[in-house]
Amino acid sequence: MTTEIHKYQRKELQLKSLLEITQAINENQSEAILLNIFKFTCLVHLNIKALILYVAKEGAFENKISHGVKGNVPMLIAASQVVDEKSTGELRLELEEEYSFEELETYLPVYHKDKMLAILFLRRKDQSLELDLNFTQALTNILVVALENKRFARKQLEQEILNREVAIASQVQQMLFPAELPTDKELKAKVTYLPHSMVGGDYYDLIRKSKDEVYFCIADVSGKGISAALLMSNFQAALRTLLRSDANLEMVVKQLNYTLFENTNGERFITFFLGHFNFKTRELTYVNAGHNPPLLCREETGKCENLHAGTTILGAFDELPFLEIGKREHLKDFALHLYTDGLTEAMNPAEEEFGEERLEKFVDKNMDLDPDDFHRKFLKKIKQFSKDVPLRDDLTLLSLRFQ
Repeated sequence: MTTEIHKYQRKELQLKSLLEITQAINENQSEAILLNIFKFTCLVHLNIKALILYVAKEGAFENKISHGVKGNVPMLIAASQVVDEKSTGELRLELEEEYSFEELETYLPVYHKDKMLAILFLRRKDQSLELDLNFTQALTNILVVALENKRFARKQLEQEILNREVAIASQVQQMLFPAELPTDKELKAKVTYLPHSMVGGDYYDLIRKSKDEVYFCIADVSGKGISAALLMSNFQAALRTLLRSDANLEMVVKQLNYTLFENTNGERFITFFLGHFNFKTRELTYVNAGHNPPLLCREETGKCENLHAGTTILGAFDELPFLEIGKREHLKDFALHLYTDGLTEAMNPAEEEFGEERLEKFVDKNMDLDPDDFHRKFLKKIKQFSKDVPLRDDLTLLSLRFQ
């Protein structure tokens, strides 16, 4: 009769334990509360005196509960250190000598399919009483699955937040680009922009300051993603503020470098090309700050040249070590092609880069084309070359034709 009463009492305690933890899960209690309820249940309602619970986390097992253990046990066990011999039913931990689990008499692994999600080590209070391992394992399984679901939900929420942030950053980046490019008799412009991801690191701009003056630029920020978009947004704001003033190209570039270095402590940099053309004097001035040299093509000579003059990348030094302002005079009927390294670094299936030589040959062959036709032909060319190999970086090509 006493044995029957004991069994009845044990079943009643197990049912109470099960109700407590499932109620907490249904109420969406925090991970800490769920762990405390499980720990309390094991120590009060079950015949358990000491326990350690390890839960799987990114290639390791993390110590989530440790109670009644005097010895030194690790807070983290690498998954490679846990060997579960299913054939013999033994668990082997390949740990350093300083760690020991000898005072804990048994262990219970928790699996989902073939993946071990947790390990519960324990010791009984009363050695004369049996421990219902099946129920303890089932209870542990309920807890671990709840923790796994919480982790998954948290990751899903974090991903949703990240997706929203990326979408916002992408919208911000799109706002940086000119809404329209000129297509009048004096100046025709066309851009091809192929971002590697939703948020890229390329930037181009064209600012008509007056009837006689136009500024144009292209830039590539180190890094990608939201931080790159925000950095480029600040860069554009600084650039446009400087261009509205009477600052010359030298002052503009020096101030941009100073602002960038101050904001990033030299940890981020931007390659940048800034050009200025005066329709009245027919003079082009420019600064190339470590960027791919644009191609200047003159119809009268039928030749193209690279525009190298300038300085080093912006943001690497608190003061630019050198600075040269490039100048070309008496320009008539000419074109400029500005691009980022995503173009020349586009790969084909043989892992060959498109390269500057192919680009220069293409430009030489098609320098007389209208910008729209030039870009249509270029897109066909780059697709034929890459044969659907994904871009490794953002690709931007900005073409300007001056009459």
